[in-house]
Amino acid sequence: MWDYSEKVMEHFFNPKNMGELKDANAVGLIGSIVCGDALKLFLKVDENNRILDASFQTFGCGSAIASSSMLTEMVKGKTLDEALLITNEDIANALGGLPPEKMHCSVMGREALEAAIKKYRGEAIHDKEEDESRIICRCFGITENKIRRNVVENKLKTVQDVINYTKAGGGCSSCHTSIQDVIDDVWKKELSAKAELKPSITVIQEKPLPLNNLQKIMKIQQTIEEEIKPALMVDGGSLELIDVAGNTVKVKLHGACSSCPSSSFTIKTFVQRVLREKVEAQLDVVEVR
Repeated sequence: MWDYSEKVMEHFFNPKNMGELKDANAVGLIGSIVCGDALKLFLKVDENNRILDASFQTFGCGSAIASSSMLTEMVKGKTLDEALLITNEDIANALGGLPPEKMHCSVMGREALEAAIKKYRGEAIHDKEEDESRIICRCFGITENKIRRNVVENKLKTVQDVINYTKAGGGCSSCHTSIQDVIDDVWKKELSAKAELKPSITVIQEKPLPLNNLQKIMKIQQTIEEEIKPALMVDGGSLELIDVAGNTVKVKLHGACSSCPSSSFTIKTFVQRVLREKVEAQLDVVEVR
């Protein structure tokens, strides 16, 4: 047995606005007795498109009666545009909630309201694309596009959710696999759409602050001690830092390097290259004799 709220019980045992509204000028009919649920909604709309009165006739369960009764109370006094903002969740919430298995009753109320307003405005009551899409549930005549619309609007994730909101799959269950395929396809497309809309994040790397003179000298000395001198010592040479003036680095070669005829080549192609890579690209290394 389902757990009904006090509000649902109140509107079931004492429904408001039940019966035909004789002077209604907007009527919406949803469902069929064959499917087990049918709702006829009557609206009286004035010249300013405001709903003056509403009533209903329904063939269905207690939740269908309660949902229809609550809906007629909710739309009174609203303009047609304001009434169209009412969702099936709004109807269920106004009743203090509906059992999940009965959410299709609130959906039926929302669809009847939309049908009545469309008829009053001279618009097509049924979505042609929805009606002409393939039938998924043959027990209740529910089409693929109707299932898709409800999956999106009500964020349905399981076959049972679809049964609760549309009744599709609530009969012989042979369509459950097809319903799940529709659900999976809807959310796959949703995720893809969100991924396309998600703005790309550009990482901006800040340029390092220029070294002050003391930092530059310390880094030059460290590079000489850790990388340049060990390499020169392999061939019996060495290097001494003499001075740093702006971007000019003065060094002196020692040992075998001092008498090497290729000392200027060593300074420019090795010492200067390493200091430019490790310290600053603008450095110019000069040999002092």
